[in-house]
Amino acid sequence: MSTARSTALALLIVGGALTLSQPRAQAEDLRIGFLAPRTGIYTAIGTDMLNGFQMYLDEHNGMLGGVKVNFIVEDDQGKPDIDVTKAKKLILQDKVHMLVGALLASSAYALGPVSTAEKVLYIGTSSTADDLAQRQVDKYPYVAFSNWVPSLPNHPLGQWACDQGYKRISAVVADYAFGYEQLGGFQQTFEDCGGKIVQKIWTPLGTKDFGPYIPTMKSDIDAIFTLMVGPMSLQFPKQLRAAGNKKPIVAGGTSYDEFVLPFMGDEVIGDVSALMYSAAIETPKNEDFVKRYRAKYGKVPSYYSEGNYTTAQWIDEVMTKHKGQFPGPTEFIKTMASIKLDAVRGPVQLDLATKSPIENIYIKKVEKKKMFGYDKDELWNTVIKTYPAVSQFWTYDKATFLKQPVYSRDFPPCKYCE
Repeated sequence: MSTARSTALALLIVGGALTLSQPRAQAEDLRIGFLAPRTGIYTAIGTDMLNGFQMYLDEHNGMLGGVKVNFIVEDDQGKPDIDVTKAKKLILQDKVHMLVGALLASSAYALGPVSTAEKVLYIGTSSTADDLAQRQVDKYPYVAFSNWVPSLPNHPLGQWACDQGYKRISAVVADYAFGYEQLGGFQQTFEDCGGKIVQKIWTPLGTKDFGPYIPTMKSDIDAIFTLMVGPMSLQFPKQLRAAGNKKPIVAGGTSYDEFVLPFMGDEVIGDVSALMYSAAIETPKNEDFVKRYRAKYGKVPSYYSEGNYTTAQWIDEVMTKHKGQFPGPTEFIKTMASIKLDAVRGPVQLDLATKSPIENIYIKKVEKKKMFGYDKDELWNTVIKTYPAVSQFWTYDKATFLKQPVYSRDFPPCKYCE
């Protein structure tokens, strides 16, 4: 063997040995930017949001899809302009792979353009907006909603209210995008089956005193529809009943969610709401979740908790399919849509065309009782009817539905208002 050939062979052997001895490259950490109120009037909601996501992470050793998560939490104070500022910081400075969370519907509308401009995935967990999943869906290709869009639960609720024989309803609703879209969904189905919304009262976001509004409510009605968020949810039914108004209430889910229910009194017993989650869903999976969450955090989980827990589960399953490698926002959403998630709330699947969920909607009635082995009577959102596999278009033809305007302060028009 020639000297040159011997030298080449030796170098090849040494190089091979060095290659074998090098540790295999590890997958890059998954960087998640989480937006939630950590100060201000919505701090407690932000805590529920964060607790849900963090609980899933804790149960999986801080990993999703087998890769370590760098979980960066930013305080958005429940304000859309701060969401935009914090989102840009997370994207440009922290180089996150995705944004998750935010609270208000107006934040979803504010974050959509940021997601598009920066080509970064945004998963709305609590912050949600109808039109981002409808007429504007193509403008925001990197936005997906893991829990709902505002009108989705209230299409079934409007039908349910009609089925109870209610004919005339007054609406008292928080005056912002989420309120418009929640009432819009309820009004359309309720009026399509013969009911009438005869009054709309808009209350400013953050209202504490409903004294000026309650006396203006009509007396010749069958029920009241309401949608409140945050501390408003606690104050409205308390002040309504204290004023002597005993009309039945049907409500958007945030009005009676478990976030606020433990702080309410017997005045809310019998009130009905609709949402994709109730802590009183009687399945082994939910009972186990409620017990684990309550043991960890000392309270019953709210929809904000379950929604963010389920979002973490969904991310986990997507990342597992991609062997711990973030595939980019477009492919991530496609994979999301390919997974029928066995969530705490029940089966959930993402509609790829709208990037919003198809899921069970639960009609819930507040009752005082014992559940899941707890020895004290407490307020629970008992499920009285389940509408399975509900999409944001309900039973309407999608093409026909999209020809109408997005639900707003003025649509559907209050054609029966007196």
